[in-house]
Amino acid sequence: MTRAYINHIATAVPPHDVHAAFLDFAETQLGPDRRGQVLFRRMAAKGGIAHRYSWLSPNPNGSAASVDAAGFYPRGAFPTTGARMRFFEAHAPKLAQAAISKLNLGSRLRDITHIVVTCCTGFAAPGLDLEILARCGLPGSVERVLIGFMGCYAAINGLKTARHIVRSEKAARVLMVNLELCTLHLHETPNIEQILSFMVFADGCAASLISADPYGIALDRFRAVLAPDSAELITWTIRDQGFDMVLSGEVPGAIQRALGASRDEILDGRQTDAITHWAIHPGGRSVLDAVTQALALPAGALAPSRDILHHYGNMSSATVMFVLAAMLASPPGQAGCGMAFGPGLVAETMLFTTAGPPP
Repeated sequence: MTRAYINHIATAVPPHDVHAAFLDFAETQLGPDRRGQVLFRRMAAKGGIAHRYSWLSPNPNGSAASVDAAGFYPRGAFPTTGARMRFFEAHAPKLAQAAISKLNLGSRLRDITHIVVTCCTGFAAPGLDLEILARCGLPGSVERVLIGFMGCYAAINGLKTARHIVRSEKAARVLMVNLELCTLHLHETPNIEQILSFMVFADGCAASLISADPYGIALDRFRAVLAPDSAELITWTIRDQGFDMVLSGEVPGAIQRALGASRDEILDGRQTDAITHWAIHPGGRSVLDAVTQALALPAGALAPSRDILHHYGNMSSATVMFVLAAMLASPPGQAGCGMAFGPGLVAETMLFTTAGPPP
C-alpha cells in the first residue's frame, strides 16, 4: 500500500496584530461592570496569547467610534454577513497565495494534481479553489475538493482526504490549503463567555504538499472520537450579522473525558512515552491543559502548540498545520500524534512518523 507524506508546510498571516486593540474593545463591551472587567482581564491574561493577526488594521483607541481604523466595525452598526463575505472574497485569495508562494515549489506547481481547501469563515462560488488555480497558474484539470464549515478540526480531515488520494493514485501531488479569516466575525455583546471565546480567534493560512515522496511526515493512521452528549458545546452558525460562535466553558472538561476514555484507541495501544511529537490544535490554554491531563503527558510535551497559541492565537483549521510545520525537520523515525477539536464535539486524531528532510 502506498504511503502518503506531508512533504512541505508553509504558513502566512495578515499584516496587522489586533490582539491588544481587540482586548480593549472587548472590555468596553462589559460597560460599567468593574467586577466583570477585572475578571475579563484576568482570564485574558491567563489565555497564553500575545498576538493575533487580521487584515483589519486596529484602531489604537479602544473607545473610538470604530474598532478598526478603516471603519469596518463601527460601534452600534457592525457589518452584515454580506459585507463580511465581500471582505473575505477580496482578501482571502491574497493570503492563500502568500502561503503557497512560501512553499517555493516554482515550476513544480505545475505538477499539482489535486487541491484540497478547508475553510469555515467565508464562502463564495467560484471560490478559493478556482482563485488559487488562477493565481498560481495551475491547470484547470486539477481535481478540487472543498471541505467547508467543519471548524478547527478540518485540517485533519483534509490530511485524511489527501492520504486517500495518494494511496489510490501513487503519482498524485496534493496541495492542501487551510485558510480562515476568523476576525471577520466579531460581535458586539455584553456576554463575557462570548467575548472570551472571540478573544482567542485570529486569521491565518497554511499550505502543504502531500505526496508519496518519502520525506517530511508520514501519515499513518486516523481516528475520530465523538464526545457523547456534547453537540451544543461548540456551534458555528450563519446569522444576519456574521457567523455566530458558541464555545462553552465546558469544552475542556468534555475533551478531557473523551480523550481519557479513548486513549488506547487513539494511540493504537502505544504508551504516551513512545510518542515524541504532540501536534495538538491549540484551541485555547484550557484545551491544551485538558489534553495534557487526559493523556498524562509530561511537562513541556505541548510546548509547540503553546508556542503557536502565544504567537498567533487560534486560527481555526490552519492552526494545527502551524504546529506540524515545526516538526518537519525532525530526524526520521520519530512517532507523533496530532489532534484537533470542533463542533460535535469531535476530536479528529492521527498518528504520524517523521521521515526526515528532503533528499
